[in-house]
Amino acid sequence: MPLSSPSPAPGATPRDLAAALALADADPAVAGVVLSGSRVHAGMPTVHSDDDVHVVTLDGRPSAFDGMDGHRSALLDLVVMSLAEFRRRGLPGDPMAWSRYGYVHAAVLRDRLDGGIAAVLDRKRTLDAAEARAAADGFLDAFANSTYRALKSHRDGRPEAARLDAAEAVPFALEALFALHRRVRPYNKYLRWELEHAPLGDPLWAADRLLPRLTELRGAGDLRALFRDLERTARAAGHGAVLDGWGDDLAFLR
Repeated sequence: MPLSSPSPAPGATPRDLAAALALADADPAVAGVVLSGSRVHAGMPTVHSDDDVHVVTLDGRPSAFDGMDGHRSALLDLVVMSLAEFRRRGLPGDPMAWSRYGYVHAAVLRDRLDGGIAAVLDRKRTLDAAEARAAADGFLDAFANSTYRALKSHRDGRPEAARLDAAEAVPFALEALFALHRRVRPYNKYLRWELEHAPLGDPLWAADRLLPRLTELRGAGDLRALFRDLERTARAAGHGAVLDGWGDDLAFLR
């Protein structure tokens, strides 16, 4: 990780983390700087890894980072947003809610709000009770729906459709599984890392057991087995009602 670059010239885009921090330190409109990506996942960076840097600016204040959002180079991936945007980024209702996992293990590099940047970041790291219940119920239902479609296509002799629906069922299963534990589903790149560094508790969901099941679904039997196991976990967590809504089709799903 380069740390010795000189400060960029005024208006110049920083080329690496050190230059980005130097520019942030000289800019009174910067409220905070956050590092995410491979660098905050021990053992994950490679020779190809860049630094994922999120710069948060004070609302309504012109900043040296204006116009730099989305800048990418071999060494730096720069995200620039206002404090208001940072507060909602990744949370339910945000168009970029899919990006929330990027903040789960993120590190605060600069915080000029006396812990305010850290507090906003902490809000993103786990699901609150209401978020977790809504997400678990919604994704459980979506998983059941894709499983149902896959099983019907398998029954009716449509193997291509069955495989596609089974593939769509997997992300729904992961979203539901992590929501049942009030966790944010990791990006696929970090799924094994997450399961190994912060296990979900039940050996059923250990990395070496779960990942082969998800990547080697061979047919209806495997999909039904996954449904039955997730159903047991969901019912134990008090989410049986959404599954009971499938009525007589539950027997077919199992």
